[in-house]
Amino acid sequence: MTDATPTPPTPEQPAAAPAPAPAYAAAPAAAAPKQTLSLLSFIFGIASVVFSAAPLLPLAAGIAAIILGVKARKSEPGAPKWMATVGIITGIVGIVLSIILGLVIYILPLIFLASYGGVVSNY
Repeated sequence: MTDATPTPPTPEQPAAAPAPAPAYAAAPAAAAPKQTLSLLSFIFGIASVVFSAAPLLPLAAGIAAIILGVKARKSEPGAPKWMATVGIITGIVGIVLSIILGLVIYILPLIFLASYGGVVSNY
């Protein structure tokens, strides 16, 4: 580096052209709509149908799917509506299936055994 000051341009010598403006980068993509509740409702609804023969899991998952689906429809306007709708429907189907299968698998055998006095008969 030198301490010399630059000389001003003379009329014969044109001034240097200014540097071009920096090119701006492309604008970032818009953020995707928030869809957490819709996705959770969808997952819990499917889980309630898949695990409908289990004792309590499908009831809890079905109730959670319905609650989250209704909440998602109100609070997530940009999210796809089909996810919340499928979550609500499969949550209801999962609850109904778990009640029916719970009666058939767990309650009816107990009623059947109780009506015959238990497994061991009295001779």
